[in-house]
Amino acid sequence: AERPWPRFPDALRPFAPAERPGPEGGGRVSPRQRRDASAGLYRGRRCRMESCFDFAQCRKNGFKVYVYPQQKGEKIAESYQNVLAAIEGSRFYTSDPGQACLFVLSLDTLDRDQLSPQYVHNLRSKVQSLHLWNNGRNHLIFNLYSGTWPDYTEDVGFDIGQAMLAKASISTENFRPNFDVSIPLFSKDHPRTGGEKGFLRFNTIPPLRKYMLVFKGKRYLTGIGSDTRNALYHVHNGEDVVLLTTCKHGKDWQKHKDSRCDRDNTEYEK
Repeated sequence: AERPWPRFPDALRPFAPAERPGPEGGGRVSPRQRRDASAGLYRGRRCRMESCFDFAQCRKNGFKVYVYPQQKGEKIAESYQNVLAAIEGSRFYTSDPGQACLFVLSLDTLDRDQLSPQYVHNLRSKVQSLHLWNNGRNHLIFNLYSGTWPDYTEDVGFDIGQAMLAKASISTENFRPNFDVSIPLFSKDHPRTGGEKGFLRFNTIPPLRKYMLVFKGKRYLTGIGSDTRNALYHVHNGEDVVLLTTCKHGKDWQKHKDSRCDRDNTEYEK
């Protein structure tokens, strides 16, 4: 007897919408424009470690990270140079791609705002030309922000394939649990290392430090970010996790003052 075809209800569901919004004011979109618009979409959103990561090299050679050699003429911002230097200075770094378990691009992907002077053009073709790219498998891509104010998007400008994302402000809709890495949005003048000279004697991970987490800043009482920082308050223990916030933000902050503000302000000012 003939076997019936199995049913896969999600097998033909596209990872990306077939149609993208056209240009402002209407008008038809050419096939090339449609391809260019969809090429950078977040296509591998179903990726997980068990489906998009090859553990074979890790089991064989241990956890080693390879950084692509910097290409002549390519501009790299100091922020991304610090990221690469930190990796190359760690005990996990290898200069042999055949020994590597994880791959990191030397192409600067931190700033994907097309209006930024740090924006790297033609990144799509440059990534695709890398002979070790392998559709992004076992690659880790760093990104702080993408798109342009005020419509920041999560489109980094090229198809990341099966690569993992270490990204700031990634949405819960696109974040892939146990695959992507959420990183903080750090400023361009953020130092690569901290503490007094000689404080970090060995480049060990994780470093041996007194404090696990420290934050000092404003606690927004209303608007975007208020819920997040209010939730983080419960992590503060005053020992190895120290979160100091002040309610003094804006001229009318006292109108939104809550029962914690006086105590928080006093701790902050100390």
